[in-house]
Parts: sequence; C-alpha cells; structure tokens
Amino acid sequence: MNRIRCQVASLQPLTNTVFQVLLKPEQAVSFEAGQYLNFVMSDEDKRPFSIASSPSDALIELQIGAFAADSWAMQVIERIKDNEYVEVEMPGGVAQLRRDSNRPIVLLAGGTGFSYIKSILGELVERNYQQPVLVYWGLREPAACYQLAETQAMTDKLAHGQFIPVVESADEHWQGRVGKVHEPLLKDVVSLESYDLYMAGRFDMVGFLRNEFINHGALSEHMFADAFAFI
Repeated sequence: MNRIRCQVASLQPLTNTVFQVLLKPEQAVSFEAGQYLNFVMSDEDKRPFSIASSPSDALIELQIGAFAADSWAMQVIERIKDNEYVEVEMPGGVAQLRRDSNRPIVLLAGGTGFSYIKSILGELVERNYQQPVLVYWGLREPAACYQLAETQAMTDKLAHGQFIPVVESADEHWQGRVGKVHEPLLKDVVSLESYDLYMAGRFDMVGFLRNEFINHGALSEHMFADAFAFI
C-alpha cells in the first residue's frame, strides 16, 4: 500500500450514526472499484474502511458508521474533526470489480458495507455496463437509510439496473421491501448460477450468505468479499 497525505475536504453526518468523509489526496491515487484503504492513526494503528468513491472521482469518499462516544470508528471521526490533514494507506483488498467479466451482477451490502458496493456501482455506470445489475442494500430501519435517491438515480443510468433497499423493521411510511437483505434476492432470482456476486457487511453475515447463495446456485468462484479471508 502507498501512504498518502490527504486534506479533509468535508465531514458531515448522513444519519445519527453514519458520517460521510471526503478526502482530497495530495498526489494521484490509483485503486480499483471495491477496494479499501487504511486510515492511519499511527504506524502501529491502521484502520480499514471501504472506499465509496469511484476510481475516477477527484475526492476519496468514506462512509463511517460510528456509534459509541469512544468507539474504534468514532476515534477516527474525532481525528478527522481535529485535523486539516490526515494520512491513509491504499489500496487494499482482493474483492474488487472483475473488469474482465461480462456476467450479470448482484451487489449486496448491509449497513455501511454500502460503501463497497457504491464504488462498484459508480464504475459500472461509467462503463455503461449492459448486463443486469441488482443492487440490494439492507438496513435496520427507515431512519438508518441515506442516499437512497442518489443510489436510485445511479442505478437508473444502467441499461438493466435495479435498486432494492430492504429494512428489517418498517414503519407505516416505508414503501420498500422488508426483511433480511438476502430474502428478497432469493425470491427475485430463481438461480444465482449466472451471476457475479459482490458482498459487504458483518463477517458473520457474509459467511452465512455465502452458504445461502451457494445453495441457491451461486458459484463460489464468482462470489467476492474481503470478509472471505477472515471467515
């Protein structure tokens, strides 16, 4: 990984517990859609976050879920608040978009795992990808949702794109799907054999979904998630 000094261009809340960070690198950066960076707290303390921006974007976008006041993630947010410049190391990861594939695609994420699939979605839009692209994003409740309109607009630019947000607990105003994020997918698609699947979320969730999707026809060599290295 290359260490890069970045100016903090923007820090703003997306929800009560999710922050959008925009960083302006001081030098040209190169990464592939679906990779991550390490936020450098010190030489011994480097914390990974998926890159939400596309490789062609001028700024590096992160979406950081931070809950407790002194949590691992909130410490990063406080560092960003207190400094005009920060350092990152990038790129990392092996679950990047396979540019040599021309198969239908499923992008699936839980919570701020959305960062990972947003980067890939942006790249597919830029490439004018012609195969079906199904985007499933799972969240706990409607109050946890953000960037729904922006994601729908991105998906609408694809020739055959669908965006399916899913909440576990709906209120009377929610118009979308309800349940676990994978449940609508298994209802919508008869078999996943022909798809490339890109997944992000809690390690236990990704491990569970790998087995569920294989049982639904998915091929292990066409399933991608950095979590696979840890489960």
